[in-house]
Amino acid sequence: MTWSQVIEDYMVYLTLEKSLSKASIAAYSDDVKKLRQYMESEYAVNPQDVTLDQLDAFLADIYDRGLNRASQARILSGVRGLFKYMKTEQLIEKSPAELLNQPNPCRKLPDILSSEEIDRIIKHIDVSVAEGHRNRAIIEILYGCGLRVSELVSLLISCYFPQQGYLRVIGKGSKERIVPLGYQAIKAVEIYLTQRKNMKIKKGNEDILFLNRRGSKLTREMILIMVKRAACEAGIEKTISPHTFRHSFATHLVEGGADLRAVQDMLGHESIVTTEIYTHLDTKYLSEIINIHHPRANLNNWE
Repeated sequence: MTWSQVIEDYMVYLTLEKSLSKASIAAYSDDVKKLRQYMESEYAVNPQDVTLDQLDAFLADIYDRGLNRASQARILSGVRGLFKYMKTEQLIEKSPAELLNQPNPCRKLPDILSSEEIDRIIKHIDVSVAEGHRNRAIIEILYGCGLRVSELVSLLISCYFPQQGYLRVIGKGSKERIVPLGYQAIKAVEIYLTQRKNMKIKKGNEDILFLNRRGSKLTREMILIMVKRAACEAGIEKTISPHTFRHSFATHLVEGGADLRAVQDMLGHESIVTTEIYTHLDTKYLSEIINIHHPRANLNNWE
């Protein structure tokens, strides 16, 4: 079934079976439409194919938008209700929302890569193979610009300005932002572009920056596989995803003393509250440094 069919039937169910008020039904409708928009834009999946991991990512995105706890709880309730309804109607065998938890404002960030680990990953990319320089350029952009993977796969050559040293990025909600480009990222992209000129590019993909071997736009899944493989070959045992480079980008900026508003602008966060989590991470990092290295911080030195 399509999202339109499921949502329409769910609203009828809430009206006739649950006898909810018009206001409640309108609220649930808005919430499940948010879910639909996210799943279609990020994963291109139908409602019966949604997974728990994808729902977790959706709720994390809702938190990142700075919604209050009451709004988050209502959205979670609507999501659970939708999939419970689908299970009742035998549209799915098991609800992927059964194990969902309320998003935690203090949730632990994914593993962060050190600059040394990122260097290892980049150096271990085999540039002798056809896609080697492309993969190196992708990781340089992910880490050097802090892009979301959805932004990376949609990057246009017409939005790449190496002479001026920036990218024009179209983020969530079609919002545009300018992200500075570092020397290493520009160098890697320029090398890749010399190879790209010799590719047979499929119609409609002429302006897409990063292409697969068939001359088409890359998918998020392709980027995930590439990143995990590159990390494995570099001997990195942490759980890695394309988003890891975005978190590492922000963390290293904050640790280096970057202005939080500037980091917010570069990440494309709507709310400064979302960006502030990197300040909390920095505080934790500093505490660990003191506990390890300061002679009066270790409990074993207590007399």
